[in-house]
Amino acid sequence: MFQEMVEWVVSTVGDLGYIGIIIMMFLESSFIPFPSEVVMIPAGYLASKGEMNLFLAILSGIAGSLFGALFNYILALKFGRTFLVRYGKYVLLKEETIQKMEDFFSKHGHISTFTGRLIPVVRQYISLPAGLAKMNLAVFSIYTSLGAGIWVIILAMVGYIIGENQELVTQYLKLITVITLCIVGIIILLYVRLKLKIEIFNFKKYKK
Repeated sequence: MFQEMVEWVVSTVGDLGYIGIIIMMFLESSFIPFPSEVVMIPAGYLASKGEMNLFLAILSGIAGSLFGALFNYILALKFGRTFLVRYGKYVLLKEETIQKMEDFFSKHGHISTFTGRLIPVVRQYISLPAGLAKMNLAVFSIYTSLGAGIWVIILAMVGYIIGENQELVTQYLKLITVITLCIVGIIILLYVRLKLKIEIFNFKKYKK
């Protein structure tokens, strides 16, 4: 059923070019479980054939991701947790998922809106706790765009270089995912250490 949905979406908006990329990446970035690989890898491949501009394809992917994230953010901000729990089940969004995202956001702070965009499954839902926490919209948009941008560029380049070879794409995506998760772990560690140093410095300054 899911595969049929993917094929339907691709066939419906795929011929819309850059607008199609924005629409599909909007879906991927919202709470609808739509894989970004289905969008950006083919876009990168089309760019390698000269049928699309790689820069515009990447820009469209980032824009779509940001719009989808903002949709989730505003939804959570305006309607709150009770609404998400009550109606989320109709779009495969369980209460346990919401709780996990809240725990992730609470543990890692605002930087999680950046790092979360690089983690499978988390990237679709990390905007919800940001909205519930009423995170500053400008900061949220910057972090989201940076995180989404990295992932979009990676997928587009995979498609640009080896997009026609499905076996190689699968192999490289697994490797890239593992490397990306390691980088995310390092970023979180550095962020936590920096935050701790700032808190210690402020504490010492306050005591003086």
